Amino acid sequence: MIPLSNIDKRWTLFLDRDGVINVEKRDNYIHKWEEFIFNDGVKEAMQIFSGIFNRIVIVTNQRGVGKGTTKPEDLEEIHMNMTREIEAAGGRIDAIFFCPDLNDDSPNRKPNPGMGLQAIARFPEINPARSIMVGNTLSDMGFGRNLGAHTVFVTTTHPDTDPSDARIDIVADSLIHFAKMIIHQ
Repeated sequence: MIPLSNIDKRWTLFLDRDGVINVEKRDNYIHKWEEFIFNDGVKEAMQIFSGIFNRIVIVTNQRGVGKGTTKPEDLEEIHMNMTREIEAAGGRIDAIFFCPDLNDDSPNRKPNPGMGLQAIARFPEINPARSIMVGNTLSDMGFGRNLGAHTVFVTTTHPDTDPSDARIDIVADSLIHFAKMIIHQ
């Protein structure tokens, strides 16, 4: 279980992107900024998180780049605009790490912890034991476990996932639901 009352500026929040921050395209990828739609309440959640967490880091598998269906410059534009809108709403993102690799055995492809290790290399104060991974897939939960972090499963795209799965610490309906769990605990 996550000690919600102990979360403070020593903690790090890792977030998946598709399905957590933005509406996920079923069986496809977000290729351009025009396709990117924030999930309800995300900007408010990011503003709340910015006042609580020391670091907020996006870790996202982006196989579309590896397949050549998403152009790297379009992904960069998506992340730049996403960050700008979150900042305009009073939130922040400290870093975005993405994995374009096609092979599941890539050390950087979730559930492997490579992107988390990159974040720790960039921000040495990150302590996995005081970190939370929020995602919408069991792969995200595996990433959290493999990194040594706590996990929050949001049911935005896979509501039938077994909440008793050992990789899941907390289940929330959405990112804003989790943010309100922290501030109302």
